[in-house]
Amino acid sequence: MKGKIYVVGLGPGSYEHMTFRAVQAIEESEVIVGYKTYISFIENLIQGKEIESSGMRKEVDRCRFALEKALEGKTVSLVSSGDAGVYGMAGIMLEVVKESQQPIEVEIIPGISAVNAAATVLGAPIMHDFAVISLSDLLTPWELIEKRLEHASQGDFIIALYNPKSHERTEQIKKAREIMLQYKSPATPVGIVKNARRNGQQVQVTNLQEMLNYEIDMLSLVIIGNSATYIDNGKMITPRGYQL
Repeated sequence: MKGKIYVVGLGPGSYEHMTFRAVQAIEESEVIVGYKTYISFIENLIQGKEIESSGMRKEVDRCRFALEKALEGKTVSLVSSGDAGVYGMAGIMLEVVKESQQPIEVEIIPGISAVNAAATVLGAPIMHDFAVISLSDLLTPWELIEKRLEHASQGDFIIALYNPKSHERTEQIKKAREIMLQYKSPATPVGIVKNARRNGQQVQVTNLQEMLNYEIDMLSLVIIGNSATYIDNGKMITPRGYQL
């Protein structure tokens, strides 16, 4: 008897920002698999279940373990922060299942992505067309990231930056800003949100010229506005174009 795999987006991590379907999938599952930090977010939901947690850069191993348990006939939740389909575990899980050639059912459960969580904290910065770009070049060549930054800036997209800076990667955010300044005004509003909708949330609203004067790390989401974005009462607002 074949089991099933849920790939569950947990959102920011707190119960109140999880979808009902995400909670339901976890409750239905016998096995919970995930990065150890994300497992800690849902400890109150997984008592009595089989837990497999691991550290960074073990994504493929987690997916193979989930598949192994599903092939034993168990229902498995592979958990991911934010939305599992946005820099999350959904794609890897589907690739692992494809590689195995096993007819295991995989259901992707959506969650609130970091860009959505951060945007609500900042006001309404992504009300128009926006691009989401990760500055991590671990899996993507930096030359391609630069190309995406340049075209998104040239097209006057609002730009949301994931993985903007780490202890090892300190120059990418500087280079990204330099590229954006070629096409965006130095006064373009910028929002920096650390731990969006989590404990320890920090928010800074600034501009493209000054953004590097503030703390940015791997827990931060950076949103750079378009040419119409403005700041009012500490909130970033990008007009959609409605006539008032």
